[in-house]
Order: sequence, then C-alpha cells, then structure tokens
Amino acid sequence: MKLIAFDFDGTLSDSEMTVLLGERMDVADEMADITERAMNDEISYADSLRKRASLLEGLEEEVAEEAYGEVELRPGAADVIERLNDYGHHTAILTGGFDRGVERALEAEGVDVDHIVSNRLPVKGGRLTGGVEGPLIEGTKDRELEALADELDVEMAHTVAIGDGANDLPMLEVAGLSVGFSPKPAVEPACDTVVHSMHALADLFEERNILRADDE
Repeated sequence: MKLIAFDFDGTLSDSEMTVLLGERMDVADEMADITERAMNDEISYADSLRKRASLLEGLEEEVAEEAYGEVELRPGAADVIERLNDYGHHTAILTGGFDRGVERALEAEGVDVDHIVSNRLPVKGGRLTGGVEGPLIEGTKDRELEALADELDVEMAHTVAIGDGANDLPMLEVAGLSVGFSPKPAVEPACDTVVHSMHALADLFEERNILRADDE
C-alpha cells in the first residue's frame, strides 16, 4: 500500500472555490489575483487565504452552498481515485480549500477518499463571518502528510504527493514521489515529474507500478 496525497484546487479540480464564492460578492477578480500571487509564492498562503475569506464576510450560507455545488472534479479524476482505492492504496486530499466544496465535488462523482484535511469558512447567523479556520492555514502539508504516514505506518518513501501551487511545495519536497500537475514555475523544480491531465497521471501510476494497466 502507498499513501497518495492530492491537492484539490488546481489539481483534482480546476474549479477555484474562493473565486466561485467571490462571484456571489462581485469580488471574483480580486480573489483570482490574490490566489495567483499565493500560488506563485509572491505572498504567503496564510495571508492570501485570510484576505480572500475577509472578502466573503456577510455572504449568506445558502448562497455559499450554491457555490460549493459548482465545484467539480477534473475529467478523469474520479476514475483515478477509484482505481487507487480499488488497488488498496490510501487516498487523501490535503487542501487549503474548504471542506464543503471538496465534499460536494466528491459526492457529485460518487467517489470517496480515505482522508481529507481542509479548511472551513465559519458561519454565524446564517452568513459567513469573513474568517477562516482549519489546520492548513498556518500548518503545512508536509506535516499533515508525515503525520498521516506515521498513523498508517507507511514509510515516507512509499508516499506520493500531487500538487500545483506554492502551498504544495512542503509535501512535494518530502514525498517519496512528487508529481507536479501543471505546476506553477516556482513549484516545478521540486517535482520528480510533471503531468498535465488525469489520463497522464494514470499512465504515470501504471509506469511506476502503482496501478496496473488492466485494472480499469
């Protein structure tokens, strides 16, 4: 068994949750700019996340749920996850994004992962507070990956991390195999290999004997 850890926004999904939420507050362009600066390692991820969350203060919870419902997995992502699960690997999503968006996207495709580490946007009085809570604001993905590997008694050499942005760098640097999914320029040097589609990721897993070509 291997531990396979995916980033979500920009990797498993090409939906950007904060932008979808920001559209409901007419701040999507500002959201996208903050996100891009963070993914290129121009500002810290924690600062970017707090800035984006603050722009959502006052958004009705029901409207936020509509936005979460628009979050989708990339074509082929559900199939890759399902094949990894069937093969007996432990699948995880480590994301600075928000729990409800991840859950809704997985539910829509009828697929599950074994472990999700994510953040959340707190609600008070039926509206978003403008704050953000969770382990991956100041915490880093390498710590979460190492803690999960330790819990499962999986050696780090048997871990795989897949991500695209600067906040994925810590887990990409410690994983046994680091895969950049159309990574940002600041991230690519930390990757053992790069793919640009879920089909290519499945092919890579077959080449590395993580999956079999005949198990589809």
